Formats: sequence, C-alpha cells, structure tokens
Amino acid sequence: MVKGIHLEGLRVLGRPEQFARYYYEAGADELMYMDVVASLYDRNSLHDIISLTAREIFIPLTVGGGLRTIDDIKSVLKAGADKVSLNTAAIKNPQIIREASRVFGSSTIVVTIEAIKQPDGSYLAYIDNGRQHTGVNVAEWAKKVEELGAGEIVITSVDCEGTGLGFDIELTQAISRMVSIPVIAHGGAGNLEHLKQVILEGEADAVAVSSILHYDFIKHNPVKVESGEEGNVEFLKSGKRYNVVNALNLKIIKDYLNSNGISCRYDFE
Repeated sequence: MVKGIHLEGLRVLGRPEQFARYYYEAGADELMYMDVVASLYDRNSLHDIISLTAREIFIPLTVGGGLRTIDDIKSVLKAGADKVSLNTAAIKNPQIIREASRVFGSSTIVVTIEAIKQPDGSYLAYIDNGRQHTGVNVAEWAKKVEELGAGEIVITSVDCEGTGLGFDIELTQAISRMVSIPVIAHGGAGNLEHLKQVILEGEADAVAVSSILHYDFIKHNPVKVESGEEGNVEFLKSGKRYNVVNALNLKIIKDYLNSNGISCRYDFE
C-alpha cells in the first residue's frame, strides 16, 4: 500500500490486508482499493487482494484501477468487490458507464474524477492517476456521468491530495450542486475541521480519507519492512512522519462528526 502527495512520490506504507482488517474492526463504513498505476501499465491485478479481503471483511468494498471492459468489472465483482470505480476507461469510452450500470446496476458503478484547477479558475479532469491531461471540463463531465447512469462520484482534488491542508471546498460544492447522486470528497484531509468543513460547506455526502488513518495505523502498529520490498520504503525505514497530517482513528473522527451534528454510523462500545 502506498501514499503520495498530488498522487505522486508514492511511499510504501505496508501490506493492504493489514490496514483493511484494522479499519474494518475500527468502524470504517467502506473500503476503497485503487491500483493507482493500473491504467498506466495496462493491467488490473487486485483480484487476490480483493478475494482475501472479502473473506474476512464485511463492509462494502469498492475497487478501481485498470477496469476497461464489462468482463473486467464482472471479474472483480466475482472476486468479492461490491462496487467498481472507473476513471480512465470512462473518459476514454463514456458509454461503458451506461453499459455497466445497465448490467450491474447504478449502485455498483462509481466514477472517480481527478480534478486539477486551471489558471482561469476552471477545473479539468485528468486520468492515469492525475498524470494525463484530457481537456474535459470537470463540471460538464460530472453531469454527463450522472446522465450515463453512475451511482456515485468520487471527486479528487489532485492539487490538495496528500497535502493535509484541507479539501477543495469550491470544487466539492460545485459538483455536489451539479448532480443529484452522492458525491464523495477526496483529497486533502489533515484534521477534523477539514472533514466537517467539506461536509457542511462543500456539501459532500461522504468523505474518503487515507493519510490521517494510515499514519495513525503506523503509529500504533509498527510496520516491518521486508528485505527486497518493492517501491519507496525509505519513509518507513526512517521512522519519520508527515507532520502536517494529524494521525486520527475512526472513533475520534466519528465522535467529532456526531458532536457537530453530522450523522454517521456509530457502533462503538
């Protein structure tokens, strides 16, 4: 499992199955698995991880990365995923959203939009984990995604992702007001106030967070770096932490949201 800033400079944090089990037991509502370089390398290879997770974890599991065809979607659903997330394939072939929603149901199809703010204030959609410019206007694309039958939109601010400096409230609010399907804000969470702000001001229906939870996991569950581990493991070896991000667990987050009038599933003893 990796974490970056602006979807770049990916640091290895550990084995995904360890984190998944911990978050499930800690009260997560849903897990999202994304193979962040799948489209870049023309692959989709999460099946083993999905199967392992689905056998032990009983909350919705959304899977994305490298899904290009109906058969690809069918394969990950068969492996144990509850929903799939499309980005690159959807922009290259928008009709896959319509076809997939008809075959599997709208509630199964999530479209992720990776947005970067332009000098003129507009937002354009990017693909291949924020690497490739498409020229597609984010607001127009969000509306089309809904019309084609997607059940949810995950709006990712590439500019804010991994920074811990907060969500792009303007972007999230604009998309939330543009469509009637649920909008999940992603990219920028660094503290509790950021979560409250993107829900109340950004009008997001939900938030997807990673850094604030991952760093809390590492803090309380030291991750052993195996010899020959792939990727950038220097961050783990150093013992350093990204100080801009507050390490938080799900109980703290949900206590805070509920105390601020934001309802969320709560089953802690």
